[in-house]
Amino acid sequence: MNELQQEIQRLAAKAQADFNDRAEGKLDFSEASLQVVEEMLAEASTYRDDLSPKAVEGIVTRFGCYILEVGRQQFGGTYSWLEERNQPVLVVGDADNHTAIATWNKVRGRLGGDAGDNIPFFFEGFAHRVRNPTSVSKALYI
Repeated sequence: MNELQQEIQRLAAKAQADFNDRAEGKLDFSEASLQVVEEMLAEASTYRDDLSPKAVEGIVTRFGCYILEVGRQQFGGTYSWLEERNQPVLVVGDADNHTAIATWNKVRGRLGGDAGDNIPFFFEGFAHRVRNPTSVSKALYI
């Protein structure tokens, strides 16, 4: 396991540990748990302006890594660092045919109150593409 994967898994586990009581134990790394993440981010968006920049980034990185880890546990894949977005990305597939997802900006948008950044809807687009790959194509969900 490389250092990036260890850090993503650590932050995902931290999200589970920090927020699972609030989520009534439903943060189980299942695709269904993303609805709970959505609800928690929607609630947190109502007091977003009261949070420090450090607290916002902590929420973004923990929930962003949690979503990535849901994808990895469901579909496999490898983590890479997406330099142009300054965040990790999960890549499922091979060099010629893969689907990738980067989550931090989506979490940041949802935490900022943008209901259009719906987490389960976003993840479902990625999951659909992974389940139904096309021939020799590359896709990035951001």
